[in-house]
Amino acid sequence: MMLDFIFFEADFRDRFVAYLNSLHLASEVREDHFGWVVAVPEAQLTDELMNELEATYEALQDEQMQVTEQSEGGLEKHVAGFRVDLPDGQTTTVAVPPELANRLMAHFSLEEIHTLFATVARSALQPYNGPICKI
Repeated sequence: MMLDFIFFEADFRDRFVAYLNSLHLASEVREDHFGWVVAVPEAQLTDELMNELEATYEALQDEQMQVTEQSEGGLEKHVAGFRVDLPDGQTTTVAVPPELANRLMAHFSLEEIHTLFATVARSALQPYNGPICKI
């Protein structure tokens, strides 16, 4: 399983990849319709490392938001998204308003957000209308 970090600017993506390299962590970079995704294999991460990565990512996202707010058009072009694993094994990215993404990131880890979105996707694509205690 991979932990995805989404970047909208190449400079921030490159800084995050350099940070991962400094920690000797493997990663994959791929283009996404939002920008770029830096995928980190979860198997190589301890809880402490995951917390470090999330803190660094949040700091880069805050800096990226400040740059976006100061640029022409400001937040009109600012978007956020999270990767979702679908029940059939495919993945997709769900766009969410930046304010909501910031609130989610402030209260949940990326792993928890990923689990939440995957659960919602599974429930939406494979509905169950019986008693919830039987799930």
